[in-house]
Amino acid sequence: MDHFSPSNLKTKATQSVAIAHPSSTDLHHQSVKSHLCSVSNIALEIAKKFNCEDAAALIGLLHDFGKYSGAFQRYMQIIINELLGHYDPDLDGASAKQLKGSIDHSTAGAQWITKELQGHLLSVCKDDPSIQIYALTILQILSLCVVSHHSGLINNLPEPTGGFAKRMLKSEEEAHFNECVKNADVTVIEKAQQLATKSFLLKTSIQLKVLLGEYSLSVVEHDFYLGMYTKLLFSSLIDADRIDSADFENPDNKPERNQVADWKKACKKIERFVAQFSADGPIDAIRADISNNCLTRAQDPQGIFSLTVPTGGGKTYASLRFALHHAKKYNLDRIIYIIPFTSIIEQNADAIRKVLDDENKQSWVLEHHSNLEPEVQTWRSKLAAENWDRPIVLTTMVQFLESTFGSGTRGARRFHQMSNAVLVFDEIQTLPIRCVHLFNNTINYLTRFCKTTAVMCTATQPLLHQLPNEKAMLGQLALTPANELTPDITTLYNVLERVQVTNLTRDSGWSESDLTQLIAEQLQIVSSCLIIVNTKDWAKRLFMALKVQVDEQVKVYHLSTGMCAAHRKALLSGVKARLANGLPTLCISTQLIEAGVDVDFSCVVRFMAGLDSIAQAAGRCNRHGFRDSAKVIVVNPEQENIGMLHDIKTGIDATKRILDEFDDTQLLSPQAMTRYFEYYFYERAGEMPYNITKSGFTKGTLTLLDLLSRNKNNISNSPLPLKHAFMDAAKAFKAIDAPSNSVIVPYNEEAKSIITELCALDTRFNAVEYRALLKRSQKYSVNLFPNVWAKLVDMQAVYPIGENEQVYYLLDDFYSGDFGLSTEVSNTQQDLIL
Repeated sequence: MDHFSPSNLKTKATQSVAIAHPSSTDLHHQSVKSHLCSVSNIALEIAKKFNCEDAAALIGLLHDFGKYSGAFQRYMQIIINELLGHYDPDLDGASAKQLKGSIDHSTAGAQWITKELQGHLLSVCKDDPSIQIYALTILQILSLCVVSHHSGLINNLPEPTGGFAKRMLKSEEEAHFNECVKNADVTVIEKAQQLATKSFLLKTSIQLKVLLGEYSLSVVEHDFYLGMYTKLLFSSLIDADRIDSADFENPDNKPERNQVADWKKACKKIERFVAQFSADGPIDAIRADISNNCLTRAQDPQGIFSLTVPTGGGKTYASLRFALHHAKKYNLDRIIYIIPFTSIIEQNADAIRKVLDDENKQSWVLEHHSNLEPEVQTWRSKLAAENWDRPIVLTTMVQFLESTFGSGTRGARRFHQMSNAVLVFDEIQTLPIRCVHLFNNTINYLTRFCKTTAVMCTATQPLLHQLPNEKAMLGQLALTPANELTPDITTLYNVLERVQVTNLTRDSGWSESDLTQLIAEQLQIVSSCLIIVNTKDWAKRLFMALKVQVDEQVKVYHLSTGMCAAHRKALLSGVKARLANGLPTLCISTQLIEAGVDVDFSCVVRFMAGLDSIAQAAGRCNRHGFRDSAKVIVVNPEQENIGMLHDIKTGIDATKRILDEFDDTQLLSPQAMTRYFEYYFYERAGEMPYNITKSGFTKGTLTLLDLLSRNKNNISNSPLPLKHAFMDAAKAFKAIDAPSNSVIVPYNEEAKSIITELCALDTRFNAVEYRALLKRSQKYSVNLFPNVWAKLVDMQAVYPIGENEQVYYLLDDFYSGDFGLSTEVSNTQQDLIL
């Protein structure tokens, strides 16, 4: 660190110590040398998990090499002057805000890597010409990571208007390469030369060749793996850069990082916890057998496993038992639970915390609920973003997919955390069809080359490992029958059969009045009933009708994704309390309740859906097997707007075929479920590569899988071995059918207080407070689809927490206790109900 006069930097920029990050509180700025060396060391440590430490160290050392330019140092001085309240007319009168992003400081480092390694290329390839393509690939990957570290990975297209080739051909005036070489600290240049040697290029090229030749890969898989290799290196760089920048601004962050998990202690805790389970119910012995088998199999070699257990069979603790003991055996860094819906993250996190019941449980478990981190990031939000640096992380499938395939750097910095880890995918059947090949290839890569183990948990296992022959070459999950953690699945399902499914669908469908009458009749027979519908509209309609129709002793609840996690948790707590006390209870919910939520109703009425959804709904009925008989009734409404809900619509079509082939007593059998997935999966095999239309530089109709592998529709002849259109693929992936915006809602006084504090936060950078407030606000956030977000914006119902900020809050009038967030003023809805 060095002190600088606030007025002389312009004339001494090339003679003084170059600044990478100015201090906002004093003149102890971070030098470029300090930042580059620190990022290099951090990236090296990260990349040890997948044997790329030298490559990571090199790109970390040169990622901000362009900050040695005079132009960038003048920009630093302008920021310092503004912080100190000084004005220097010699600095062209430009403000820091005006200059932000206008000075290229990433291309110079990439050009240095290219020039240095090209000097070794002929020598490396002389003895073994087969190495040439891999050496060129390594050279391109390293340079690509450096030039992309602010934007997210860019395209590798040969077009003259943009992409990797254009960046690498930038002129001295734009990239400042020669100027930076002249101004750079000698120790930085020397260290870079020590890393970028002939032996490094040869070793890394051979490593890549061996890696890609270890398995019988199709052309698509081979090229997709090149992208995975690139993304892991890129993730190492991004996270190292963000960590060092954050820790410079707030050194108190450092003790919180890289906590080493005490898996031995955790394993002892879960064994004590499991030993407390009683055998009161008929299901308990079966749950114990499943759990004990997971304990035994935790000693198996790393790889891909499936855990196929009927709902209510104890998957949460069984999978945790496997994961903890497996992490201990292989000295893994973390366990990541990937869950389909935010509605059950908190429930699963609470279950895990019960096991790890000590003073450190909060630092052990991280819940990543939402998309609160803004798409357009401010410097503040970049440093505050979570990077999943905890022993146990719970997140959603959307966040997992965004971290792997999304645009920008926000999610990319987390991707490396999936290496040297156990990934537990809860309710894997909810994986979007169009992501099948992307998902399969990613998991195969991580488990083959990154010391990762993956567990596919569900009661209804999709056929990710048994794709049609013509599709298997595009990416089929490398899961073998031997890696099923549940022995004798058919017998288990027969023993755990606790409900009778009754098909009451009608040709003409059920009217609202007929449905309310059916539900009211069931409540006269049993004390509790759960209604699961496909749309929020039907949930509201039935809630409003039944609230005035059923006996006043029946408490009526409504649940939907329009409610924040804290709201849903409070309602579910009320539901569970009434069910436990045998009190009359009626709950109308969207499908959020059917995957993993621990509730036990006497009767379930399920709107027609995919057979897997019906099976999941059945898991909310007679969950513990105490009732002699329990009923799941399948109905179809006469009018249902599911035209935009493609997965539900095609699931219904496949279920109709199952209803014709199997009688009601067989609908939940493994045989019926396998047949269902054959219809649902195989007939939609054409969607699995993620079909997209024209996007950016790409031409015509193609697939995301192609953009991330061969890219044959866009590149025919190119000297670049890596042909991936990363940027276009990431932008196209944003079209995934999942909420893409998030807003903090005024659910209660604490939520309102958080909103107030965020809005009042000092404009001077305060990463610690900002990060803490965002973390607290996760349970008060609601994820929104683009069309809903657009309506709220048009109605001026959402506002940013501050100028140039991308975190938003919702006005009070658009949130109600009955329905949560709405595009209508909530008071109007409440009046209608009353």
